[in-house]
Amino acid sequence: MSHPLTRVLTLLELLQSNPRLTGTELAGRLDTDVRTVRRYTAHLRELGIPVEAERGRHGGYRLARGYRMPPLVLANDEALAVVLGLLAAERLGMGTAAPAGAGALAKIERVLPHALREPLAAMRETLSFTANAVTGQAPGTDVLLALGQASRARTTVGISHESWRQEHTERDIDPYGVVFHTGRWYVVGHDHLRDSLRTFRIDRITSVTPRPHRFTAPDGFDPVTHLTSTLAQGSYRWQVEVTVHGPLDAIARRLPHSAVTLTDHPTGVLLHAQAERLDGMARLLASLEWPFTIHHPDELRRALKDLADQLTAAARREPGEPPR
Repeated sequence: MSHPLTRVLTLLELLQSNPRLTGTELAGRLDTDVRTVRRYTAHLRELGIPVEAERGRHGGYRLARGYRMPPLVLANDEALAVVLGLLAAERLGMGTAAPAGAGALAKIERVLPHALREPLAAMRETLSFTANAVTGQAPGTDVLLALGQASRARTTVGISHESWRQEHTERDIDPYGVVFHTGRWYVVGHDHLRDSLRTFRIDRITSVTPRPHRFTAPDGFDPVTHLTSTLAQGSYRWQVEVTVHGPLDAIARRLPHSAVTLTDHPTGVLLHAQAERLDGMARLLASLEWPFTIHHPDELRRALKDLADQLTAAARREPGEPPR
């Protein structure tokens, strides 16, 4: 199922809409076990929500009699700010989990008064952007929140990281700051394993573990300045820019999010990537069903011609004829 926090919220909704549910019934609805249900109800109590447990054959869980969650009360400008923020986050590729933004919008609209719900729905359906849409690389929600908390508290964390070469490492870092840049989330900080300042893509971090150590960030250190200057220098040999003349959603499904950044453009989809070898990029582009235009580097055109020659030779080779 989903993240444990989502299950806790789902448990709350179930208790609000049912006078009593047994632990077994709740476990079945949440796709978990009875022991975990007890832990979730304890978490709700810690949040100040009075969940009562009744023992015995006919016992179960329920909210205290007369208790209801307070309604979401937003003024018009507050509600508009929330909705616009969610829409802008989706446009910029800032989402963490694909359904999260849509789910949040649906819940907000469901609890708002009808007089405010209809105008906001109209705004959502008719709003247009001049800025190009970005397909982002979504990190795990728990990972992103843990890094943000550690950065604010100035505490060291252990991370499980997988490089673009799919090499897995465990390391401790001092997270100086979290930065969102062109569809990707990054954490900048001191890497204890390499004893140096490093930048990590957060979508390549699978878990974060708190450490009992505190750190002090360098005076005047700006994570944004460091990140943009590091990316400008480039750690790869080739900086690739190509326009793919096709629909953004379909192209995004065909290309690995870890390797490319896609931006909606009037003439198609602008693809940015970094590469050590251009023959691999040529094969990636050749696998697409849409035409494309190379902006740079010009050497990519040569790599495509070499690939075309290889394919032509393979098409002409007769059975039994050795490759040349």
